[in-house]
Amino acid sequence: MTPVALHTLCEALAYAVGFRTFVWTRQRLAPGAFKQKDEVAWIAVSAIVGAALGAKLSYWLDDPLTAFRDFPDVRNLLQGKSIIGALLGGLLGVELCKKVAGIRQSTGDAFVLPLTVGMCIGRVGCYLAGLQDHTYGNATSLPWGVDFGDGIARHPTQIYEILYLLAQYAWIHARRHHFAPGDRFRAFMIGYLGFRLLVKFIKPLFFAYPGHLSGLQWLCITGLLYYHRDIPRIAYLMTKGNAARRLG
Repeated sequence: MTPVALHTLCEALAYAVGFRTFVWTRQRLAPGAFKQKDEVAWIAVSAIVGAALGAKLSYWLDDPLTAFRDFPDVRNLLQGKSIIGALLGGLLGVELCKKVAGIRQSTGDAFVLPLTVGMCIGRVGCYLAGLQDHTYGNATSLPWGVDFGDGIARHPTQIYEILYLLAQYAWIHARRHHFAPGDRFRAFMIGYLGFRLLVKFIKPLFFAYPGHLSGLQWLCITGLLYYHRDIPRIAYLMTKGNAARRLG
């Protein structure tokens, strides 16, 4: 099986497993969020549409030289996507849908585990795709550097992300009793956006924006600004258990 086929298989598996996990978690983690069955469908559709548009637009922003090469030929425009744009686009889609439908309850907690599982599976596909996926890191002399086929040992940033996502979910789950409804999703988004902002410094820079930052880094900053009022409180809640043990 070719690297591209393996990546496609993992991506399809990520969507399938993520959806099944959402069906399982929405009743357990956000039972009061959806009062009617059609609300689940509207939220899901809004999340999917917003994520699809955000994923594509963020790719255009991050690597415009490749995306718009040979324009008006649209084949390059259709090739890439980014999970950062998908998360922010999905968030925007859901929030707009909730505002129109008059849904006041938080719905985000039900997405934390599905997103974690789906993104981990997806990153396995990115790792197997190698150089063709453009998710690898810069060259490194560290002993765990991976040669993706060009003779250069690189940071396996896909593996870094999988390990981070698993550690983040374990940390959030361990402190779930400290959280109000919606805080688990806020913690997930704040943590992941912060991680991607930092890990991008050891990944290739396809197009430099002000501050010598990538388009995805600026999207991460935008997302963190959206949550700026929640960051101090979430940071406190994420360390509350440790603080309590030290005081005891």
